[in-house]
Amino acid sequence: MKKTGIFLAEGFEEIEGLTVVDILRRAGVEAVTISITGQKEVQGSHRIGVLADCLYEEVDFSELDGIVLPGGMPGTTNLGNHSGVNETIKSFAAQGKLVAAICAAPSVLGQAGILEGKKAACYPGFEDKLTGAEVVYEKVAEAGNVITSRGMGTAIPFGLRLAAYLTSEQKAKELAESIIYSES
Repeated sequence: MKKTGIFLAEGFEEIEGLTVVDILRRAGVEAVTISITGQKEVQGSHRIGVLADCLYEEVDFSELDGIVLPGGMPGTTNLGNHSGVNETIKSFAAQGKLVAAICAAPSVLGQAGILEGKKAACYPGFEDKLTGAEVVYEKVAEAGNVITSRGMGTAIPFGLRLAAYLTSEQKAKELAESIIYSES
């Protein structure tokens, strides 16, 4: 079974973080929420408290197949300012492991140099922070092991793309049908 971590920072966009967790778990991926705050309870950008599965300091990142960064403000800023998050995403990118981000969070990948020469999508207004990327305006952009998406409204297609990447296209298609999701 694949295992993926979802970073939770104070001020993360709840829909973007939790939709990914829900979809990945439905797909049979072990999706682990990781607080970078030093406390398990993390407040989202809309003051929804979420209890993370574990703290950053407790995670054996070698056991993970991928990492996901939800957007939101000030969540994205908090992710970008966390040295451990930056080390982890750079390490995962170098190892060819999945590195995914949605909304404003692809800017963290841009600042880390992970988007160089890759297609990437983000929330409007953050394009200039996707350093070295070919900015696209698709719901989800996939460039090898890097997957990015535009925002809360693209959380389901983003989650399904991650599920396809980590399991199979067929599994993601079946999952989309089971949650009554279609592109039209």
